[in-house]
Amino acid sequence: MERAHSLLLNEEACSQLGEHQRAEFVFEWLRFLKKLLPAADRADVKKNQKCLVEQLTGILIGSPGPPTRWLLAHCLALLYRVGDSLTSSHTVDRCNDIIRSKDDSPSYLPTRLAAIACLGALYEQLGRLLVNTFKETLANLLKAIKSAESQGRYEIMLSVEKILRGLGVSAMPCHRDIYKATRACLTDRSMAVRCAAAKCLLELQREAVFLWTSELENVATLCFRAFESSNYDVRVAISKLLGTLLATAHMEGSHRQGSRRSSLEEVMDLLTGGFLRGGAGFLRASGDKLKGTSSVSKDIRIGITQSCVVFVSCLGGVWLEANFSALLVLLMELVSQTRATQTPADAVCCRRCISFILRATLGSLLGEKAQIAAAKEICLAIGKQKRAVDAAMCDGNVETRVTTTDVAASQHVLVCALLELGSLVQGLASTAASLLTDTSTALLDTVISVLLHPSVSARLAAAWCLRCVAVALPSQGAVLLDRCAERLNALKSCPEAVAGYSSAIAALLGAVQHCPLGIPHTKGNVVMGLAEDLLRSATQNSRISIQRTQAGWLLLSSLNTLGPAVVEHHLPRMLVLWRCAFPPSIRDLDMELRRGDHFTWQVTLEGRAGALCAMKSLVIHCRDLLTDDVIGRLLTPLACAVALLTKVPTLIKSYGNLIKNTSVVFRLRVYEILALLPPKTYEESFGIVLKQLVTDITGPENVVCSELTLLPPLCHSDDLALLGPALQDMDQHYIEEQVCQSSVGGGTLEYDTFTICVKCQDVPAPLPPPAALTTAAIQLFGVIFPHIIVPLSAMSLCNFLFYDKLRDYNLWISPQLLTPLSFLCVQHLGSSRVGLGPEEVRKPALGLLVGALESSNPLLRCMAAEGLSRLVQVVNDPAFTVSMTLVSFDKLKTARDAVTRTGHALALGSLYRYVGGISSPQHLSACVGILFTLSQDSTSPEVQRWALHSLSMVIDHAGPLYHGHVEASFTLVLRLLLSIPPTHVEVHQSLGRCLNALVTTLGPDLQGEGQSVSALRTSCLVGCAVMQDSPDCLVEAQAISCLQQLHMFAPRHVNLASLVPSLCVNLCSSYLSLRRAVVACLRQLAQKEALEVSEHAVALVKELPHVTIKEVGLEGALFSLLDRESDPRLCQDIQETLVHMMSSIATGKLAHWLKLCKDVLSASAESTAPVETNQEEEGERDDDASVFHATSESSGPFTNLRWSTRVFAVECVCRIIALCESHGHPAHFDMALAQEHRLHESTDFLVLHLAALIRMAFMAATDHSDKLRLSGLQTLLVIIRKFAAIPEPEFPGHVILEQYQANVGAALRPAFTADAPPDVTAKACQVCSAWIASGVVSDLRDLRRVHQLLASSLVKVQAGKEVPSQLYNEGTSTMETLAVLKAWAEVYIVAVQSKEDCGGAEGPGLLTLVQTDLATLSRLWLAALQDYVLLTLPQDYSAQLPATGGTFYTAETAEQARPHYCSSWAPILHATALWLNSTGFIMVDDGPANLSRPVTPTSMGQSTSLASVKSPEDISSDRLHLILSISVEFLCSPHSHDQMENISSCLQALQALLEVSWPRSKVGNDQVLSVELLSVLHRLIVTREAPGVQLAVLELVRQVVCAAQEHVKEKRHSAEVDDGAAEKETVPEFGEGRDTGGLVPGRSLVFGALELCLCVLVRKLPQLSPKLAGSPSGGQGGSSLSLSDSDCRQVAAALAILSDLPSICSPDGSVSILPTLMYLLMGVLRELVQQPCGGGAGGGEALGLVVPAALQALRAVLSSPMSRSEKSRGAWAHLLRCALNTLLHIRNQILMDEVSLLTALTIFLLTASPEVTTAQPLQTRCIDKFKASLESKDPVLSRSYQLLMSVFQSKTGVAVPFIQGLGSCVVGHLQGVERRRPQSSKELQAIQDGVRALEALVFAADEMHRPQLVAILLPILISFLLDENALSSAPAPARTLHESALQDLMRIGPQHSSVFKALMASSPHMKSRLEAAVKGNQESVNAKATQLQVPSKTSPSIQLKTNFL
Repeated sequence: MERAHSLLLNEEACSQLGEHQRAEFVFEWLRFLKKLLPAADRADVKKNQKCLVEQLTGILIGSPGPPTRWLLAHCLALLYRVGDSLTSSHTVDRCNDIIRSKDDSPSYLPTRLAAIACLGALYEQLGRLLVNTFKETLANLLKAIKSAESQGRYEIMLSVEKILRGLGVSAMPCHRDIYKATRACLTDRSMAVRCAAAKCLLELQREAVFLWTSELENVATLCFRAFESSNYDVRVAISKLLGTLLATAHMEGSHRQGSRRSSLEEVMDLLTGGFLRGGAGFLRASGDKLKGTSSVSKDIRIGITQSCVVFVSCLGGVWLEANFSALLVLLMELVSQTRATQTPADAVCCRRCISFILRATLGSLLGEKAQIAAAKEICLAIGKQKRAVDAAMCDGNVETRVTTTDVAASQHVLVCALLELGSLVQGLASTAASLLTDTSTALLDTVISVLLHPSVSARLAAAWCLRCVAVALPSQGAVLLDRCAERLNALKSCPEAVAGYSSAIAALLGAVQHCPLGIPHTKGNVVMGLAEDLLRSATQNSRISIQRTQAGWLLLSSLNTLGPAVVEHHLPRMLVLWRCAFPPSIRDLDMELRRGDHFTWQVTLEGRAGALCAMKSLVIHCRDLLTDDVIGRLLTPLACAVALLTKVPTLIKSYGNLIKNTSVVFRLRVYEILALLPPKTYEESFGIVLKQLVTDITGPENVVCSELTLLPPLCHSDDLALLGPALQDMDQHYIEEQVCQSSVGGGTLEYDTFTICVKCQDVPAPLPPPAALTTAAIQLFGVIFPHIIVPLSAMSLCNFLFYDKLRDYNLWISPQLLTPLSFLCVQHLGSSRVGLGPEEVRKPALGLLVGALESSNPLLRCMAAEGLSRLVQVVNDPAFTVSMTLVSFDKLKTARDAVTRTGHALALGSLYRYVGGISSPQHLSACVGILFTLSQDSTSPEVQRWALHSLSMVIDHAGPLYHGHVEASFTLVLRLLLSIPPTHVEVHQSLGRCLNALVTTLGPDLQGEGQSVSALRTSCLVGCAVMQDSPDCLVEAQAISCLQQLHMFAPRHVNLASLVPSLCVNLCSSYLSLRRAVVACLRQLAQKEALEVSEHAVALVKELPHVTIKEVGLEGALFSLLDRESDPRLCQDIQETLVHMMSSIATGKLAHWLKLCKDVLSASAESTAPVETNQEEEGERDDDASVFHATSESSGPFTNLRWSTRVFAVECVCRIIALCESHGHPAHFDMALAQEHRLHESTDFLVLHLAALIRMAFMAATDHSDKLRLSGLQTLLVIIRKFAAIPEPEFPGHVILEQYQANVGAALRPAFTADAPPDVTAKACQVCSAWIASGVVSDLRDLRRVHQLLASSLVKVQAGKEVPSQLYNEGTSTMETLAVLKAWAEVYIVAVQSKEDCGGAEGPGLLTLVQTDLATLSRLWLAALQDYVLLTLPQDYSAQLPATGGTFYTAETAEQARPHYCSSWAPILHATALWLNSTGFIMVDDGPANLSRPVTPTSMGQSTSLASVKSPEDISSDRLHLILSISVEFLCSPHSHDQMENISSCLQALQALLEVSWPRSKVGNDQVLSVELLSVLHRLIVTREAPGVQLAVLELVRQVVCAAQEHVKEKRHSAEVDDGAAEKETVPEFGEGRDTGGLVPGRSLVFGALELCLCVLVRKLPQLSPKLAGSPSGGQGGSSLSLSDSDCRQVAAALAILSDLPSICSPDGSVSILPTLMYLLMGVLRELVQQPCGGGAGGGEALGLVVPAALQALRAVLSSPMSRSEKSRGAWAHLLRCALNTLLHIRNQILMDEVSLLTALTIFLLTASPEVTTAQPLQTRCIDKFKASLESKDPVLSRSYQLLMSVFQSKTGVAVPFIQGLGSCVVGHLQGVERRRPQSSKELQAIQDGVRALEALVFAADEMHRPQLVAILLPILISFLLDENALSSAPAPARTLHESALQDLMRIGPQHSSVFKALMASSPHMKSRLEAAVKGNQESVNAKATQLQVPSKTSPSIQLKTNFL
């Protein structure tokens, strides 16, 4: 294909290719030429123009395919435009000659069509350059259209459209002729021709004024006729034409001279006429009216509806806002016309059409403010209509009273208006609050008044509207419930009131499912009481018996939707009502039949149907309550209901049709409830049920439900594409589905009143009862079928069903029913994993399915193929599978009719879908061969379409086996794409699916570089290009999907520069499926190449309809699209695309994204509520007003965005902050650093946009929308947390957020108003606590502003349950209360920590804010913790819980309250522990807090009478155990892995408790508790890796051990006192181990602590493990440790705990643990001393923390009293000698830390008993260690001298051997100093330490020997002295040594004067040396004194500087 990339066609290469490859080659060249010509050099083009024209003309006459001819035409026109256009007329003439040709052969047709296409392109590109020839050309084309076939007519219409576009006003002379020709095409039998004609007329109307003036009515009539028998594409095209014409007539008439403007009334009269009469003329319409057969087809009405929407959309939102009241009146007049609603089906269709017009215009064109105005208009219209009906109903004159017709007309008007009003309010959500407060409209009063309308549909619409109000404004739910309940009680005798108000209550209860805040639990009691009252009083007044019965059961059904938490309290009463609704037994049922009349039975059946519906609601919504007992009690009435099924025919026979409709509803309810229950529960009733099911399915009197209702769910979703565009892929699905409905009509609410309480956003549309009955019967048969084929009797029954019924009711059987019946059986068998059974059962099912494969109904064929493949799957027999495929093979070989071939072709593909194990290559080849052949059958496009669809399934599911057929498949697909006519769009759609499947099959192989892979990739790209140019949106969507797949597997080969613009252009397509494909592709591209996509979009796309992409970028276009879209899937994809783009490029384009979010947030008519500043000071008010008074910014690129879009924008801001934190530069959160970087580089940082962030958060937090307020508060919280600690560079000591404190307060204040929702207040409390705790504001006066908000909430909490009117569920009160308490707790925690950390003004200042309320808060905190404990008790203890609930929750709402407690308890627990810590557990009675109920945190639900008053000790104990139990229970929880904050809170709370002596003593006294706590902590340290948690655990363990120490110490002290002074020397045997020394695992505190410490040490130092002792890497030591700072802290903490353990053991117990202790201590020391001094390579200074800790632990163990105890002294001495031996055996290494080893030895020598240290050979080896150290270098030498000094000064028994062994070494070393003076400070320090050691040795000697030693010391000191000459030139260390020695001599000499004098006398040399040193020292002192005195006498302190050089 590379050879095709040249300016001229490579004819040589082309001639070498086959026919099909040549077509592909030519197409690829044309594609290249199309891109090349605009960019090529004009001179070069002119040079080659003649040759190019010849080549293009050659292709023209070479019968090109449709895609090729369009590309050829474009290139030819482009060539003339870029090059020389003079010869273009020759080409035009040539094309005209081809069109005139008489050759009608099929082979010549492509050439003629290509010529037509070329003419269109030439005139479009060259325009008026060809004006001289256009008349001839148009005449030629219009003449040709008369004899052309459909392809020709289609192509001519497209060409004429292009000619008109190119010529513009110049084509005016031919406008009439074109109009005349297009009229005929507009009603052409080919749908593609109709679409093309509509587009042609749309282009014509731009200049042809007569179309929307004189001919407007004729064109409208023509369009109405074109709608008849049209498809979706035609309706879209013609509605666009008609709507545009009408809009032009309405708006442009006044601007054109000589034309009259059509008024809105005239336009609507045109549309109304078509809506009522269709496209018929006057005479035909009048005749139909006389005959009574005037029914307009749904196609026409739906087309007119879409036209009306286009008409309003063209005029725009501003026009709609100004003219809505007039439009509403006209629409209401239309729906009130009796001709529009002659039958129920017509009425439903008409109402849907009007509702769609209102929804599609008001919902998408108007902003929120305009929608509110529209809602008021609708409300006024409703009120006007209702008043008219009321006035007419009350009129006493019979002649003028309203007729039934008038009531019917008013009901349709009211239904449309009320449903749209509900939709508007629901869409506006909480921003609709102003509607309810507007007294001029009185919305609620108006809607409630309709509840008394005589029509049921109007009443239900009013009820649904109230439900929408409750969903939008949850605060209104409870108010409306009370109001309706009150009115229902007051008007029980009015049938309309009973029905209307009960429906409203049911709808309001259904709304609760959409409202997280719920309604008060007591409302359930009210509804239950109403229902019982209605059911009991139903028989009192026969006039309203039916209404009361229906109302009672409707209320119960809706009550069940509230869920198990509410229903469980009412279930016993419900069971009684169900029992009363049915006879107690079957015998009583028989007796019932003998009495009663038709009315009694009608009421009875209505009541029982209602009871069954209430049961169904219970089963759906409260499945948790369906225990075996409840199901058993339900089965009794169900058995009677099933038995009554058999009596229904008798009743109908007795009472006629009067009860027939009621009996249908009754049977429907029975089937629905049985389908939901397990079939095993009603096995005994199978016989009756099955017999009735067969009757209902096959009975002649039953209405067959719409096949389009029943069959599509049974087909595979992929196969439904064969039937045309899916409804869910259309924007107009709400009305388009009316086309699919049968004669029974579409669904509407009045068909099933009970659906008003189901969970859904849109109005339910239940089918008419007969149709619903058929559907329910078939579904129930499918449920039961698997359970009846196992027993023999059931098998016989199944055979009876399939054979006898077929024979007996042969005339009435409907394959549309029996086939899905068989399929459902197969489907349920597959899901229940039950075999199909014997051949007798399989055969009838198989026969039905195979027969249906040849049905003329395509839906039935799809369903049969699916059913057949599922049947094969269930049978699971390879032989059966092969036999089924052979059946299809044979049929396809012999059959010639399209129906048979399509059905069996689809069956082959479906078999592969479910039985992918057909892994035979031969079988696959045969299947592919047949499908290849069928797909090339050009005589039948339908066969091609189905065969290609089946082929796509085979490709998808054949797996790697298909690789051998890939090349042939690509060839086939490409050949068909290049040759199939464009009118056969369905075939193109199937080809697209094949291409997609082929790309998926190849997958990553497409990345290959081989020639074959490259060819396949090129074929794929060519195929995508062909489909992208298709006029059909579905084909284009598939092309985008293929390119998306290709980009995933081979991204390098997809050209984004061409793909992205095509995607952006289609973002605003009128086809939902295309928009979905575009956004899905953009979502994938944005994940990897967001920046490139964004740049291409801005560079290459000029403008989109709703937004300028160059101004806001692709991101802004997506935001705009998100605001207009209502499809949930598409909105989700748009949001994900934006998130991906943000993740990739937000930090690089920070300002752009933040401005975009700000523009979106500002784009509303009324952005935010006004800021209240009256409570603030003047200065603050100025700030708020000037900086943050949020006003509408109309200058932005967006206008009138919905609240949901703005919520997403605020969420994007939070995401941007998170992105900057996780992936961004540190300067994003550092103002100084950001400013520094901005000076040197053009980068952007988040902190520089802090003002914008605060502004956006403020705007959102003060909006009218509650969801937006929540998002704004969350953003504010994020901002506070991220920016609180950032300092302000310009004002040291301040932070950057400090300047925004007034704005934060203003943003928070609206959330604390009385009408604020609880969730908003709860979130605001969280922000308050974060703000106060952040430390941003240090001034208490400033802090009090936010503090007052929290304080006001605390007052509200104290008021508690005294609140008179509860609007929400009690659980929301719990949520708000706990949020307040949690916020106070967080503030208190920070206040206490601040006080501990700094002790400055900030801590105590913050604490004073809390201190005033601390007495109240502490009680509330304790109460909340008690509630939490109650709610977390296991289910077994539920009976023991307080019947009234807890302090802050009620028993009924415990389930709703539990999540709120789970999210709040941890800070409250921590704060409570800190408060108890501060009080020291001393009870302080500050007076009772003002609480709504007594808070008794220690009563645990018990009585608080005088008899049970607890002592302070008991109360403190209860509080302690409350905190302990909560902490331990949570820390044991396996679900706490993601709650690290809560874990930290628990640990800190326990630490705070154990800092106080009283709880410490309690824990120390209770060893079981201590051991349990240690085991929990051990588990925590194993499962939680966070360093903070592990350190906190170890600190807590230390506290527990300390508590045990204190306990043991106290007991020993008590024993000593009791035993008397005589026996104080013996230590009593308290502590663990007692007399035996045994420690029981699981009961021993010491053992638990050992386990925990061992765990920590081994994890940090694996070499300690005995298992590693023999491994090369472990046990031998020497490897460099890599411990972090936290690791070292943990090791140090563990060692400290270990050292404390002997003190809590008895002597025997201490002996038991000592080996372990010493092993671990020695092991740690071994690892430490084998590291270099100061730590290992990874530890650095961190290891310096561990060494002192290890030595300290060693000292603590060695000095333990247990080592001196009589019982354990010997064992201790032996074990310590072993430990010392281990220490001495640590081998020397290069990196050995000798200092630490020597220190450890010294600790042994000084601390251990002489029995340990004097033992041989240990003592000798210790001396040797020191002796070796004296030969070391500094700093080891210095430390050795220091340690020796302490040894020399120790006990005589230890010191003497060391003095004897090391004294001479010390002396010798010091004597050598004279020869080598110190050169460094380290050497100097070592010498000085040596002198100290020698001095200690001297003074340790006896008095008798001391003079001799002094005589040795003094010469050494004198030897350090320097003479005068040497002193001046000596280095500093030598001089310092000289001075130090002189001072020592002057100090020691006088002490030993005799020795000193003798020495001086005997050694004149030393004497002279000493004298010289003393003299020199004296002179030096005098000189210094003189220097100090001189400056004060000589010169002034300030000298003038005279030399400035």
